[in-house]
Amino acid sequence: MARFEDVLTIINGKNQKKVENENGQYPIYGSGGIMGYADDYICEANTVVIGRKGSINNPIFIETRFWNVDTAFGLYANPAKLQPKYLYYFCEKFDFEQLNTTVTIPSLTKANLLKVEIPLPPLDEQREIAAVLDKVSDLIAKRHQQLDRLGELVKSRFVEMFGDILYDTNLPLIQLNELADIGSSKRIYANEYVELGVPFYRSKEIRELGSGLKPSVELFIKQERYDEIKDKYGVPKIGDILIAAIGATIGYSWIVDTENPFYYKDGNLILLSIKDNVNPIFLNHALGILIENFKNKGVAGSAQLALTIEKLEKMMVVNPDIKLQEQFANFVTQIDKSKLAIQKSLEQLETLKKALMQEYFG
Repeated sequence: MARFEDVLTIINGKNQKKVENENGQYPIYGSGGIMGYADDYICEANTVVIGRKGSINNPIFIETRFWNVDTAFGLYANPAKLQPKYLYYFCEKFDFEQLNTTVTIPSLTKANLLKVEIPLPPLDEQREIAAVLDKVSDLIAKRHQQLDRLGELVKSRFVEMFGDILYDTNLPLIQLNELADIGSSKRIYANEYVELGVPFYRSKEIRELGSGLKPSVELFIKQERYDEIKDKYGVPKIGDILIAAIGATIGYSWIVDTENPFYYKDGNLILLSIKDNVNPIFLNHALGILIENFKNKGVAGSAQLALTIEKLEKMMVVNPDIKLQEQFANFVTQIDKSKLAIQKSLEQLETLKKALMQEYFG
């Protein structure tokens, strides 16, 4: 083991205003990535950037000279002792939150960083470890690219069949409430949660389900409470759509595909009960476009931006013939099969990488 102070140099960032130039040669990096370009640089190539404030657990490996802003540190490995990519993967594994010095905006100090201990095998072994993790990381990146391309393929097919539904379509437009009954759930109070019972979904679980992932259920309600709600008011059924209505997950959706009992949180989620002659897969994709447009028109960073039942009811959506809707849905279903196979491979690769990181860095 060795301390950072023995194997690397920490390079403070600086304000970029005096060197910023959109045609500059050197990228300007913060903890979130490229923020612009500059006529000068601070850090040499093959330096790791970590946040000094804000995103302190998001290391970036940079292969060119660059300028780092004053909220980001550059970690430059001593080439006689430490292989740069090995340092990067260690930083990816290490939890810098444990060094956080504030209770508001996460922050790191140079003094605390210098005390971090890193396993230090011989340089040749460091290079071998970095090479193995490079291969796995490259495969993970390719799987993400494949998923992105399939997503773009679906978007292209939608435009090909139905046009630009925001600005350029010859299809009839009707209010969304003519295609679906729009509502929410009955209030479930915190004192009604139990340790085990019927799963209770919030926006987080809907996002996971809509992405084909197993939901990380944390809340449950009693079976008796679920049965009471089901008998009095009804519950979501297969083919209905649940949409996240507030917060960072706004617009994420899930087409209900199970008869297994579950319930959902009012306020966080809105339910669309699909009417006859409407395909939920088609409608879900059309809604995705409309909601993204709604978000883009909202105030940037506004904590008040939220979907409401009233706003959804008044959204104008295309209403093509059901045969066209089903043709599109069949195409999406085939794409989803490919996505599922890629997602499974991605999960296996991510599990492998975690295991390797644990083996190498503890």
